[in-house]
Amino acid sequence: MKELDIREVADLSGVLPSTLRFYEKKGLIRPIGRNGLRRQYHENVLNKLQLIALGQAAGFSLDEIAVMFNAEGQVAINRVQLNLRSQEIDRTIRRLQLISQGLKHVARCSKQEHTQCEEFKKIVTRGLRLIK
Repeated sequence: MKELDIREVADLSGVLPSTLRFYEKKGLIRPIGRNGLRRQYHENVLNKLQLIALGQAAGFSLDEIAVMFNAEGQVAINRVQLNLRSQEIDRTIRRLQLISQGLKHVARCSKQEHTQCEEFKKIVTRGLRLIK
């Protein structure tokens, strides 16, 4: 078992020491002890920090991420919750792709007034359906 102090974890993960202490308060990570004043962590904390970053990128709150670790700190993922979030992300991607299409069309459209452009009207109509 390799131990890393808080500075090493910060350097290897890119997560600020203050953020590490905050994650500790939220119950997301746990030190295994201290070396002087410096917190010591098991090297597997780096994997946890990657999972936390992935969860945040997926839009989960820290409280939602905390629930994904059991009392022993092991991953206990709710697969239904992950599936629902992935579906939300897929809908967002489709909506953003449509917005991008609309912007590209407007940028190259030769019509003076875009609201008179039939292709633009189709894009806007499809976009409105996705928003609802």
